[in-house]
Amino acid sequence: MKISREVKTAILVISGILLMVFTINYLKGINILNEHNRYQTQFDYNALSTSSIVTIKGNKIGKVEEISYDDLTGKTIVTIVVTENVKFSTNSKIRMYETGLMGGNALAIIPMPGPELAEDGEFLESEIEEGLITSLTKNFSGISSNLGVTLKTADSLMSNFNTLIINENEDGLRSAIAELNKTIISFRSVSNAMSTLVVKNDAALTSAIGNFDTLSGNLAEITTEFKQVEISKTFASLDNTLQEVNDLLASVKDGKGTLGKMLNDDQLYTNLEMASLQLEQLLQDVKLNPKRYVHFSVFGKKAKQFDAEGNIIEDVKSQPEEIQVELENN
Repeated sequence: MKISREVKTAILVISGILLMVFTINYLKGINILNEHNRYQTQFDYNALSTSSIVTIKGNKIGKVEEISYDDLTGKTIVTIVVTENVKFSTNSKIRMYETGLMGGNALAIIPMPGPELAEDGEFLESEIEEGLITSLTKNFSGISSNLGVTLKTADSLMSNFNTLIINENEDGLRSAIAELNKTIISFRSVSNAMSTLVVKNDAALTSAIGNFDTLSGNLAEITTEFKQVEISKTFASLDNTLQEVNDLLASVKDGKGTLGKMLNDDQLYTNLEMASLQLEQLLQDVKLNPKRYVHFSVFGKKAKQFDAEGNIIEDVKSQPEEIQVELENN
């Protein structure tokens, strides 16, 4: 089948028209390939245009399709086009808000909980959000009324400041500036004196800095030599010494050697305890009966002899003209 040139031209023109319509609607935010729902609302005045966008939670979902004026109610009727897959209840509201300082207004759907979903062509309630410009306009009267008080306060402040500058007393600003100037001059004199001192002692300062560098180098060498000391050998020797001490204590604990036998022999402790007791008894007896153990004989006086129980057993004749000292132990 052969298509004539006229048919091809018609098809091309229709396609161009459809493409232009699609492009225009797409730029307006409407995809004609998708199905849309239309909703209506009303405002007391018109602050919108047919290019105003419609959003929900900040997302663009449609645009204003038609704006008309109702003569009976004096209201502005606004028809919006919204993508069909966006669902919200009939209790939701359409809010007009400002998009920016230089921008226009837009509409936002505020979803509200409700039992029924809004259907195509349904009427929704509207509200207006107070924007920055509106707030400034309402508060401008209050700002202007307080502006006079603010200017009077500023004038009083400037008057007090001028008085402070002109005042030549100690509390005045001029006096404070003069004192600051004196301080700066004094500081300059001190700085000049310090500069002169540094110039005069330049050689000494250079020598001191050189000595400090030498000392730092020596400390660095000492630190390096200290790092090179075989600390591991020292710790190894210390560990061996501690091991030998542990072995010695273990042998003493096991009763080996003289010290071990002395520390672990219970008989030695018993004997020492008995000897201590006997020595104590002997000293006590010497204290009570000194004549039993020590005898002084002059001019041949006889000496008495005692047994272990303290009884006299016989007389011992001493040599004449001789001092005899006898010590007898039990």
